[in-house]
Amino acid sequence: MEKLGIGIIGCGNISSAYLKAMASFPILDIRGIADLNRSLAEQRAAEFNVEARDIADLLADPAIELIVNLTVPKAHVTVAIQALEAGKHTYSEKPLGINFAEGLKLAALARAKGLRIGAAPDTFLGGSHQTARAIVDSGVLGIPVGGTATFMCPGHERWHPNPDFYYEIGGGPMLDMGPYYITDLVNLFGPVARVAGFAVAARKERTITSEARNGERIPVHVPTHVAGVMAFEDGAIVQIAMSFDVAGHKHVPLELYGTEGTLIVPDPNHFGGQIELLRKGGAFEPAATTEPYADGNYRSLGVADMAHAIRSGRPHRASGDLALHVLEVMEAFDKAAETGAPISITTKTERPAPLSESLVDGRIGR
Repeated sequence: MEKLGIGIIGCGNISSAYLKAMASFPILDIRGIADLNRSLAEQRAAEFNVEARDIADLLADPAIELIVNLTVPKAHVTVAIQALEAGKHTYSEKPLGINFAEGLKLAALARAKGLRIGAAPDTFLGGSHQTARAIVDSGVLGIPVGGTATFMCPGHERWHPNPDFYYEIGGGPMLDMGPYYITDLVNLFGPVARVAGFAVAARKERTITSEARNGERIPVHVPTHVAGVMAFEDGAIVQIAMSFDVAGHKHVPLELYGTEGTLIVPDPNHFGGQIELLRKGGAFEPAATTEPYADGNYRSLGVADMAHAIRSGRPHRASGDLALHVLEVMEAFDKAAETGAPISITTKTERPAPLSESLVDGRIGR
């Protein structure tokens, strides 16, 4: 299949994972990388043997069909709109935008231009999560009942060299980590119908402890502990907790409950991990991963799937509709916390098709 020209905008922390993983997908032809910080782009270019270019140059290049947008969250929609206006499809790091209104604006522009938008996370396409999807689809859990989704840590200022954006508008544990959990749950259970929730900020500032800026204090502008409930259209009710304020806990990332069984799903921030299945009356037992892309960090699998979809004319899985739905759900927790009432979700999205439908010889596009 003909390669797809790719331009990357944003050369921060996550770009290394993307550039490394993109080598796994022959359809992706990286035509250049760019950043407002030219020296950072040149550093990444030297590291991965690609060309550092100016942003305007990437957007003007007719050989580039898809812009991969790895900027900070508050710039996601601005950069994506620039890409669409330049006639490029665009795929953004999560979240799609920092609020639902700007996500709607982006989706409307893409429709008007006849272009595609996609967004991370794509970890739900990983082998363990696709295997969990197959287990759910098999009916072994019975009627969907509910589940739990848990991410709780002390905060990213412990390790990130520049953690400021995690505590700015567009950051916080829900917009930062919620996309992994909620996207995977939509993959497993389908779309969300209603949300109830609470949100607090335990501290007004945080102290950086990563080396370069150790001891520096940064302000907090967003809730740092969010808890609530999602009611899914299939009837399942899932409790969720996302926090940057918890010293430690013993909850697993994802548990799914049905009338006939329980499924332990591994960390949705990764492509692999151990699945465990309990059938009613029995005990938890390991479930073998049967799908590919569970043995590494394939952060760009969603980009590769989108590229193949563009070439073949089929829907892509890490889609704009999916990301917009997840964005609305995440924002609904803040609205529910403010109003004290459940929030109905207005967007609709289909469960993405199983990745197995696009595999050839066990890999996408082969």
